[in-house]
Amino acid sequence: MRRRPLLALCLLAAVPAVSALHPAQAAAPAYSVKALKLTVSVAPESALSSAPQTCTIDADLYTPRGASRAHPAPAILSTNGFGGSKADQAGLGKAYATKGYVVLSYSGLGFGSSPGTAGSGSTCKITLDDRQHDGVAGSQLIDFLGGIKKADDGTRIDYVTKDAIAHDGKAHAGDVRVGMVGGSYGGEIQFAVAGVDPRLDTIVPLITWNDLSYSLAPNNTSLPNRTSVSYTTPGTEKLDWTTLFFGLGMADGVEGTVATSDPTRLAPCPNFADQACVAKAQMDALGYPIDSTVAFARNASVVSYLDKIRIPTLLGQGQADTLFNLHEAAATYASLKARHVPVKMIWQQWGHSHGALPGEFDLAHPDTNYEGRVITQWFDHYLKGTGAAPALDFSYYEDWKDKGNAATAFVSSPSYPLAGTTTLYGSGSSLVASKSGLKAGSSTIAVPAGGAPLSYTETSALDQGQPVRDLPGGTTTLSTGALKRDVDVIGIPTATLRLSSATAPLSLNADPATQLVAFVKLYDLAPDGTITLAHRVIAPIRVADLGKAVQVSLPGTVHRFAKGHRLQLAVSLTDFAYKGNAGAQAITLSTSQTAPTMLTLPGVLPASAF
Repeated sequence: MRRRPLLALCLLAAVPAVSALHPAQAAAPAYSVKALKLTVSVAPESALSSAPQTCTIDADLYTPRGASRAHPAPAILSTNGFGGSKADQAGLGKAYATKGYVVLSYSGLGFGSSPGTAGSGSTCKITLDDRQHDGVAGSQLIDFLGGIKKADDGTRIDYVTKDAIAHDGKAHAGDVRVGMVGGSYGGEIQFAVAGVDPRLDTIVPLITWNDLSYSLAPNNTSLPNRTSVSYTTPGTEKLDWTTLFFGLGMADGVEGTVATSDPTRLAPCPNFADQACVAKAQMDALGYPIDSTVAFARNASVVSYLDKIRIPTLLGQGQADTLFNLHEAAATYASLKARHVPVKMIWQQWGHSHGALPGEFDLAHPDTNYEGRVITQWFDHYLKGTGAAPALDFSYYEDWKDKGNAATAFVSSPSYPLAGTTTLYGSGSSLVASKSGLKAGSSTIAVPAGGAPLSYTETSALDQGQPVRDLPGGTTTLSTGALKRDVDVIGIPTATLRLSSATAPLSLNADPATQLVAFVKLYDLAPDGTITLAHRVIAPIRVADLGKAVQVSLPGTVHRFAKGHRLQLAVSLTDFAYKGNAGAQAITLSTSQTAPTMLTLPGVLPASAF
């Protein structure tokens, strides 16, 4: 057995394989499955070469019983999350083949090799789901489904439903009815394929990114609007997550080298495109991405080609996700909706930081859970042409309504964001609902150069069991009084902070190494003093200009602050999971009647709760 990443890292889900049917007597199976190799041609491996690169894809073809040229079936294409393989899609393949879909699951480029299994896995290096490599490779798998490409063993199929016109309004060879589904790395690939191939009909990208530069080095004070997470001032490296990714990718490369006897997978950047190693090294050294690293990450991000996504898109993003947070799906959703692309968004509980709850998500048994039923309805309508059109709405999970079956705790709204907000104002060390009579106040915190982090929120992907904590000196807070009723925050809160610093330049400053770095959090403080940080998500900021108010987009959330609890806005100078700033830092948070600190909460009850 090949090793699995902890917490089912970046896989579609930790879904068990299921057999087709288990009758006591022998019966014809609901589907057949065949392992295949398919050779594809992608962009040159090196900028110094003009010759296309050849890669071998390791795939499994699931064919429903009765599918034939005379009785064709629509298709689903699916691939793995980071560190996984086609085997992770076995439950999905069997379940949807049983439902009458042809399913082609495959190991992404650079993944899927198993020790001691000669020729296993897919060759070539990891290019982070870019269009030129991963997207073009996926397009050639659609060629196979369309009957114009053979597998390496000569297999050719002719039983996938054909389309006359693609989504660019033109006729294309091998145009078949096909959708894609997958999570994380297996989510972004769907955008990459849709970005190069108009034959793809619909996609279901789950827990994936909008802009990888934001995902791996976020800056939540440099976002232009709610339709974008692409900053202008460099972010701060998610050290835990980036290090874990590289460890997983390199391990796949070592296994792939053994399995395929191809040492080129290990040099000069082990199992990654060369620029990935350069980017990781420079972020580790500086703590932030330079322009070339940002450009490399955005090239592999749907934000760079959203105008090419014109097919129905079902987005699912995890509230429990410190890797690809709710901002990412919200940005993609808003951009697609503005262009009138059919789009639906679900904010589920599960993500990279927590597995699915009972009744929430399991594509090996889609009829038993909320998201499985939604995805099946989506595919049945857009691929089979049966059933009612899915509601193009916004659905979200409310944990306070979950009594043991998450399916009963999902709520729907016609669109996102929800109507209604409440703004609180800093007054001394408090947050109050009225702007009148505000008290001036200030608080200063400082950390030494190169010191150990004074704040802990999580050990990314590995541990969220330890308590959230802020050691003295490194965090300042503003708090409400005890709430008079429950307050439900649903969406992306924002804050306006008045900050000054004795260690960072006051005016516009172009050197990221000397800019102020901080981490903004929204705590739920219980009457006994216990701190809850919903799903451990925080907002890192790097401030280029302290001469004006700092606008912060806090992590998206769906959280109930219970009656008697307090909301606490916290600003820290360090965090264990992030690289941060190597220099000494000092910061003063101030508020006054004329220049108040403000916290705006979406989707909450009236101000009378405060």
